[in-house]
Amino acid sequence: MEDYKTVAASQTTLTELMIPSYANFGGKIHGGIIMGLLDKVAYACAAKHAGAYCVTASVDTIDFLAPVEVGELVSLMASVNYVGKTSLVIGIKVISENVTTQHVKHTNTSYVTMVAMDEHRNTLPVPGLILQTDEEVRRFYQAYHRKELKKYYKTEEKRMKSAYEIAESVELLKNERCIIQKKD
Repeated sequence: MEDYKTVAASQTTLTELMIPSYANFGGKIHGGIIMGLLDKVAYACAAKHAGAYCVTASVDTIDFLAPVEVGELVSLMASVNYVGKTSLVIGIKVISENVTTQHVKHTNTSYVTMVAMDEHRNTLPVPGLILQTDEEVRRFYQAYHRKELKKYYKTEEKRMKSAYEIAESVELLKNERCIIQKKD
């Protein structure tokens, strides 16, 4: 099974202290700081699995579940959840820890799709994934399912654009928080 690697072989944790320059005016860490750290840990995890340079292809979700405060340690735990031919889905769990109280909270969850590339920027095949636990099988299955849903949503978006009817849209939007002031 030389073209396959375990999930554990590439798991990566990145930990960083949240400093005042990372904070907004409310004293909470900017979401963009967390997003940058997510991209870093996703790259490290994907590159370890692929054994190659990897680029970010998409971010399926970044769910902000709780704020991160200045002075907390933030740890981002990344695992390969799914592999395709040249792509990898990296699941990332983010926790923050108040170092004085030892209070730990789950602050973010994210799924990042990375693609392996060679030195000429051509895609490269990635090793398959050896799933050793029920949790790893569940994560692989869920990532596969998210991929299928993403295809469906793209198809639906195209259908909606081609079948767009202004009168129907105006009717559906009547109970939404918008005012339509068309200038014909």
